[in-house]
Amino acid sequence: MTQAVNDAAMMQRALAQAARGACITSPNPSVGCVLVRDGVIVGAGHSQQAGGPHAEVMALRQAGDAARGATAYVTLEPCSHHGRTPPCADALVAAGVARVVVALTDPNPLVAGQGLARLRAAGIDVAAGVLRDAAQAHHKGFLSRMVRGRPWTRLKLAASLDGRIALRDGQSQWITGPAARADVQRLRARSCAMLTGIGTVLADDAQLTVREPQGVLWQGRQPLRVVVDSDLRTPPGARLLQTPGVLLVAARDSERRAALEAAGAGIVLLPGADGRVDLAALLELLGQRGINELTVEAGGTLAGALLSRGLVDEAVLYQAPVLLGDGLPLAEFTLASLAQRLTPRVLERRMVGDDQRLTLRFTEIDAWGA
Repeated sequence: MTQAVNDAAMMQRALAQAARGACITSPNPSVGCVLVRDGVIVGAGHSQQAGGPHAEVMALRQAGDAARGATAYVTLEPCSHHGRTPPCADALVAAGVARVVVALTDPNPLVAGQGLARLRAAGIDVAAGVLRDAAQAHHKGFLSRMVRGRPWTRLKLAASLDGRIALRDGQSQWITGPAARADVQRLRARSCAMLTGIGTVLADDAQLTVREPQGVLWQGRQPLRVVVDSDLRTPPGARLLQTPGVLLVAARDSERRAALEAAGAGIVLLPGADGRVDLAALLELLGQRGINELTVEAGGTLAGALLSRGLVDEAVLYQAPVLLGDGLPLAEFTLASLAQRLTPRVLERRMVGDDQRLTLRFTEIDAWGA
């Protein structure tokens, strides 16, 4: 086996480790690390909850003395700065690893090549770019926040074959089957925040919490729940407010503000030129608050507004084998001509139970991370 082939195989193992931590590390990236000595994996680990050990430290603990002379495969450049934990680059140097292979350099200004430079200065052989595309796909939320200052925004849609998300009277439970609904819980679990509109809160009394996702390491972390509510119409008794971690984003203040804050809601005003919430400014605010991945579950009005403004990076559409006729559309926006139509790339198509799951990519990430 050539070194390039072996490097790719071991980095794939590191990416599998990284995937295990995807639902627990926010706002940190979920990094994976594998230590290999004489062709044998002697240590493996992934990032823990923020403030806990990083992937490299977890792998080094497992390897013990076997880390000396080993090769470390890491999905993202080891950090070189003191945050909540000491620099991982220093830990690798102290452990005596001989070689470090990374998939991506870290665009975080606090790192940005300094981790690799520290390793090279210590005499460690360093290689970068192994399985870069796969690592970009895994780390897209963190990369988006570092490169663009806003989270990777995923629009989740559940619709009938004729593109309806509910009947005209708002009935929508349930269009898709139990397997699709369980899959949505896994999307929520990996999200740093959930975004919806006031229409969904009023119509469904939605909570947007994670409910025991199957097949993922979760540890009970709930995403921040964000509501676009221009006039602060959210009822203080809404189920959404029964779980801490709710941010209401309004375009103007209201006499209801005090009651909502007393019920536990955080409130910010982000008025836009059209008298509604400035959605681009909202995404920037969430980026400043450390949100890497944002999942939107909303009605056609907010979905259409995000799509028409180019603020959706990815859409996950669960399409049920049913017809609803004159129901509510999945996205409301107007085009002046067919030439303006949105044409996302179909990234994946598969069945989830009886429903089709389409992953549609609006934003390409090949320029993120070296």
